[in-house]
Amino acid sequence: MKYKNIRPAKFISRPNRFIANIEIDGRADICHVKNTGRLKELLVPEARVFVQESFNKNRRTKYDLISVYKGNRLINIDSQMPNKVLYEWISDNNLFGDIVLIKPEYTYKDSRFDFYIETVTGKILIEVKGVTLEENGIAMFPDAPTERGVKHIAGLRRCIKDGYDAYIIFIIQMKDVLYFTPNVKTHKAFADELVIAKNQGVKTLALDCVVEKNLIHINSFVDVKLQQN
Repeated sequence: MKYKNIRPAKFISRPNRFIANIEIDGRADICHVKNTGRLKELLVPEARVFVQESFNKNRRTKYDLISVYKGNRLINIDSQMPNKVLYEWISDNNLFGDIVLIKPEYTYKDSRFDFYIETVTGKILIEVKGVTLEENGIAMFPDAPTERGVKHIAGLRRCIKDGYDAYIIFIIQMKDVLYFTPNVKTHKAFADELVIAKNQGVKTLALDCVVEKNLIHINSFVDVKLQQN
């Protein structure tokens, strides 16, 4: 996936979840933050960032915050991007082979999953989670408690009983991590639910991404290490 109209900038502060103060071309401005997560380890004063310029005069902000450097590692923080890059990757016949149908935002009973896929051999439900948190080379999710995430995993477990294949796929929005693991310190219930789901047949995958200032695409599989009960 490619971005247009990408500009370098400097992060100053984040007065709320949706807005960041930045410095661009030597002047102060504001931009929209396309991620409601905490991002405390990324959005620090003076951090180098890339923003996307919009020419829509009806917008409150002229820019969207797309990515940020953590040291020398560029991390994409656009929360809309994981589903897009996975759709692109799957559509190229990666992972599932010959696909008959792909439906984004699929409602199943009391849950809505990111993708429903039909292949020549079966039916698949997928939940996608974007990962921006990294510590000492280890990618982790979530960066804040997520009861919604726990509900999604429980929904995937129910799908298995009805004959679906079920996947939770973590899109790591950066490259060169050692492995992925759930963030037990932040939300142990989410980590525990992943283990239960695995034991019941839900497949957990993690994929890292090549991230540059104006593009992001899936790179390769990353090892998954789940917390053992």
